[in-house]
Amino acid sequence: MSPATGQEKEQWWRVGSNQPITLKEVRNHPWVEVFVRLANDHLRTAGFTEHGQRHANLVSRIAHNVLARLKGDARASELAAIAGYLHDIGNVISRDHHGQTGAVLAAQILADLKFPAEEVAAIVGAIGNHEEEYGEPVNDVAAALILADKSDVHRSRVQAVNPQSSAQLDIHDRVNYAVEHSFLQVDEKARTATLELTIDVSICPVMEYFQIFLTRMVMCRAAAERLGVQFGLVINGNRLL
Repeated sequence: MSPATGQEKEQWWRVGSNQPITLKEVRNHPWVEVFVRLANDHLRTAGFTEHGQRHANLVSRIAHNVLARLKGDARASELAAIAGYLHDIGNVISRDHHGQTGAVLAAQILADLKFPAEEVAAIVGAIGNHEEEYGEPVNDVAAALILADKSDVHRSRVQAVNPQSSAQLDIHDRVNYAVEHSFLQVDEKARTATLELTIDVSICPVMEYFQIFLTRMVMCRAAAERLGVQFGLVINGNRLL
């Protein structure tokens, strides 16, 4: 369908109301629940950590809150929530380059819902840049998504049959299983975004966390800088960054 002209131009992309499309409408799209569920099924089969409803919902909420606190822009915060919910759907195709394939899938979904092109661009740019191998905080939505995604490290993400058996855990599972508490503390007055972790060092020494996640922490620092704040890392009460 082609965009209308004149007075209708501002309304053609809306879904049955005068209000911009929200995460609720995106979640109700018939592809979304299926893609999120099957993407995680594929990763579970391949031995990866959880990337399903739990992760999608949590990253969505954190990304929304990051922009709401730091930028005070309600619509940008909603776009961050949408990007957070959709960011891993590319895993339904393949783990490799899932950010880029997910961005293409998301563009189709958002176009189907008749989002304006500028909002589609912001969301797919964020999704396509959330992987640490090549991603960059290209816009504020991307920066919020990066901080939200990389802060979700926790034992509830481990999908091994017996997570208490070290023989079944690779280093990524072991690091996640060792994390008993994780929280991204955003202080708009101090202009900081601090990832606070509690790690059971009998399962995973702190050095092992850095061995796996150093590139993610570097990415978080760049994302925080994009939003005008300083990134910090506190593990077991000790400030490391």
